[in-house]
Amino acid sequence: MEVLEVMEKVRVIPIAVVESPGEACVLADAMQEAGIPILEITFRTSEAPEAIRHLRRSRPGMMVGAGTVLTPAQAEQALQAGARFIVSPGFDEELAAWCRSAGILLIPGVATPSEIMAALRRGLHTLKFFPAEAIGGVNALKALAPVFPHVRFIPTGGIHPGNLVDYLQLPNVIACGGTWLADRRLIREGRREDLTRLAREARALAEQAKGSTASSS
Repeated sequence: MEVLEVMEKVRVIPIAVVESPGEACVLADAMQEAGIPILEITFRTSEAPEAIRHLRRSRPGMMVGAGTVLTPAQAEQALQAGARFIVSPGFDEELAAWCRSAGILLIPGVATPSEIMAALRRGLHTLKFFPAEAIGGVNALKALAPVFPHVRFIPTGGIHPGNLVDYLQLPNVIACGGTWLADRRLIREGRREDLTRLAREARALAEQAKGSTASSS
């Protein structure tokens, strides 16, 4: 199954800061147990490439991507480590060109119509809407929908169980990125059961959003 198909199926993407491959495994195992076979490891620590590499070897059923990628050099590191997709906080022409030439999916962050248009010129139609809550959240995405009918968004930033359904009910939202699913304290303490519980609750909310969308259509 391709990356975007998995995202569209599970509707929630855990976004993690990890400090060791062991921490990455704790989170990955919890997510897989809850039925979320996808994970974004952010390039906010020096251990990110090794964590991705370790997961690709030891957890082949987990689709692992690299987040907070700022440069082509980081994207190359991520690709060599085995990342299946790249996520950046903003849109950068050089990074977009590199990912296209390397044949790896880039999901760039956008916050304005101008940035969306720049991404579309690069042939990118699935975009990270970031920082979602700070730039208008659900209302902003509703306003963008008729202007950019072929763009699908992954809102990230300020998403939590209390507003997840509101986002997932929007037709132009493919999935939501969430750091709450990768709670640093729970990961550090190896509390896999608690992480699994959070993931299962998120999956249940995603199912609720699906039902609400179907009943209102």
